[in-house]
Amino acid sequence: MRIKNARGAVALTAGASLALALSACAPPMDDGATPGGGGSSSDGGSSEPGGGDVAEGCEDYAKYGDLSGKQVTVYTSIVEVEAVDQEESYDKFEECTGATIVYEGSREFEAQLLVRIESGNAPDIAYLPQPGLLNTIVTQYPDAIVPASAETEANVDAFFSPSWKEYGTVDGTFYAAPLGANMKSFVWYSPKVFAEKGYQIPQTWDEMIALTEQIAKDFPESKPWCAGIESGDATGWPATDWIEDIVLRSAGPEVYDQWVNHEIPFNDPKIKEAFDIADSILRNPDWVNGGFGNVASIATTPWTEGGLPILANDGETPQCFLHRAANFYQNNWPEGTTVAEDGDVFAFYLPSMDGETFPVLGGGEFVAAFRDAPEVKAFQEFLSSDTWANEKARVTEGGGWVSANSGLDVNNLATDFDKMAASVLGDPNSVIRFDASDLMPAAVGAGSFWREMTAWFAEGKDTQAVLDAIESSWPS
Repeated sequence: MRIKNARGAVALTAGASLALALSACAPPMDDGATPGGGGSSSDGGSSEPGGGDVAEGCEDYAKYGDLSGKQVTVYTSIVEVEAVDQEESYDKFEECTGATIVYEGSREFEAQLLVRIESGNAPDIAYLPQPGLLNTIVTQYPDAIVPASAETEANVDAFFSPSWKEYGTVDGTFYAAPLGANMKSFVWYSPKVFAEKGYQIPQTWDEMIALTEQIAKDFPESKPWCAGIESGDATGWPATDWIEDIVLRSAGPEVYDQWVNHEIPFNDPKIKEAFDIADSILRNPDWVNGGFGNVASIATTPWTEGGLPILANDGETPQCFLHRAANFYQNNWPEGTTVAEDGDVFAFYLPSMDGETFPVLGGGEFVAAFRDAPEVKAFQEFLSSDTWANEKARVTEGGGWVSANSGLDVNNLATDFDKMAASVLGDPNSVIRFDASDLMPAAVGAGSFWREMTAWFAEGKDTQAVLDAIESSWPS
């Protein structure tokens, strides 16, 4: 049985042009048996460690043993809609092991997790959305976090590319296994409006700017773009995604890596250039913030509502037409909204500068343990396996979830776009970079970067002053 007290949202879509461009990157799937065992179950029963027969359908869970009466607490930032599927993906583990998983999602996760650790009230398991937060925890509270077990590490070595393992490693010790993954380089739009006006999906950044100018001309009472970065204690994070996507496109992946690792300062001219490009869209009063207000309104508009003005009732003109948001924005559209290439709303790939390269900004969660106990080790191992990845895919019937786990059978994913995304995310040859703010030290990535982006909009703070403030906050 599970104690439920929260819900959450993660989803995916992608433009058809991106699917075609990246389809060649899809990694081959292994039809054979894999260490986690989730691709297929053995026929018939087998024996538990204690000698008893394994219940039908529990063959892949026998390795975890009998955990009856044991409880594992999970703390995460995954709230609302997606938490339902997240919790359902644990049902078989609970049924087959007897353990109880206590799930808690919080919008104040990033701030409250450190408070709970410091007060001695850490959860058994936490899903860390920022590798930089992992680094902070290991550095500041080394006795609180438990290194991952050999079994969990074996799963990660088997099912994930080395870079994903690297994100969960600090000073040579592996702590946190990848969980879900997401893709952030998308722009939402109305297929109906595009068809009516003859707008084409832009293939380059310049084409996207030209489209923006055309929309502003065609709809002078609306705005081309809408945005929202309000997110409780995490206000500002959607704006960091904008900057990261642009750095990846304007400066390239090598500079992006240097920026993340502080090999160049945060106020480097190349980063300033990316801010200026973002400024030309997001702080242009003629282009934002359709449906909400002026530029400053971006700071107070909830990120969950940022794209909603794209939708319009029959006969009405949308208040905005373009909204850059990650794959997980899909489940924020109102019930009854058709998300399809010929539906009410869809998304296209945020184009590169040259239209020939396809950089992708990604992110994900990492499973860290804070209690050294058999049931906690077992659950962390389970979450790193292909067994869980395939179970999670099966229960996410509405689509919108992917993983970089190569043991995931893409046929278990709900939509073609989910399948494409999983293939791209699992391919080590794809030009993918992890969310920069999630990799930076928490004082920057989940601190000054968020705060200064908020001030950039709310106060109209000067770009150079923003950059200098963030640079000065970098831990020495």
